[in-house]
Amino acid sequence: MDLQAALAARRLLAIVRGGDADAALRTVLALAEEGVDLIEVSLSGTDALTVIERARRALGPDALLGAGTVLSADDAHAAHRAGAAFVVTPGLGDGVRAARDLGLPVLAGVLTPTDVIAARALGAEALKLFPAGVFGGADYLKALRGPFPDAPFVPVGGIDEAAAHACLTAGATAVGVGSPLVGDAADGGSLAALRDRARAFRAVAEESGR
Repeated sequence: MDLQAALAARRLLAIVRGGDADAALRTVLALAEEGVDLIEVSLSGTDALTVIERARRALGPDALLGAGTVLSADDAHAAHRAGAAFVVTPGLGDGVRAARDLGLPVLAGVLTPTDVIAARALGAEALKLFPAGVFGGADYLKALRGPFPDAPFVPVGGIDEAAAHACLTAGATAVGVGSPLVGDAADGGSLAALRDRARAFRAVAEESGR
């Protein structure tokens, strides 16, 4: 899987973290049906590995389905066995190197310039700027792009529709969106409302920064 190309083409990564595995699976499938088909299932959710396994069976071998909150080498191996096509990390832990050794592309969590240099040295395909909202969002992204103009940044954390537009306009390759997109759907909430939010975020991703 070419993760950087998928991020650049879609500009939107959905982050599903739920307390109900069945609801989380329904959320993944509904997002995919709405065209938000680059999806991360966070390992911090309930029975997340089972959700990934079931979603992989439902969506097929080519689905752009990954595992998030990969902290350790064990997490990376478990994600690989479950059928994840890529992994997402909050930082530069052992999960990054283990995933790369398994042939899984990595969206690695970074915050500082030192993190960016380290993540690229580890072979990360793209850089999850986290937590973006707390550290100035689009303004901080612009500052980081000064020394790293070609780095594929994906701001995550506190990214609502307005922040998504601002970050994409400021040069982000894509944005990662959790609760502002998923809401309570992965805990059993409304799928109709989820579909409405998915369409709204897709519109932002398609229109911003083009």
